Amino acid sequence: MQLPSNAYVAVADGEKLNLFQNTGDAGALQLTAMQVPEVDSENKGSGGRHASSSANPSDSQQDEDGFAAGVAEMLNKQVMAGHVEGLVIIAAPRTLGELRKHYHKTLSAKLLGEIPKDLTGHSLKDIEAAIAAA
Repeated sequence: MQLPSNAYVAVADGEKLNLFQNTGDAGALQLTAMQVPEVDSENKGSGGRHASSSANPSDSQQDEDGFAAGVAEMLNKQVMAGHVEGLVIIAAPRTLGELRKHYHKTLSAKLLGEIPKDLTGHSLKDIEAAIAAA
């Protein structure tokens, strides 16, 4: 996948979010780490009434779902404020599924791609390689 200049890359799992911006161009990806805005993880997933992966989801799973919902809310705000022209989301598969439930239509329109991998804690080189391979 080629990433336009200034596109954002969000790398998330159920507990951590890293944000990057492509400071290169579409032909030469160069990700630069950005400061991550505060994520409100008090929203317990998709409404708090739906069982996630079982009839009685654990507190840790609800916390992870709440964090994913908070990440989506923060990204929605960034997109709707006009800060994001293009976005790639890289997230653990389960986290990505929870994020999708909370995408605003404006975010969906700016979404350049999704990569279902857990790359939090990985090097910038690993993240760039995953984007290039997508």
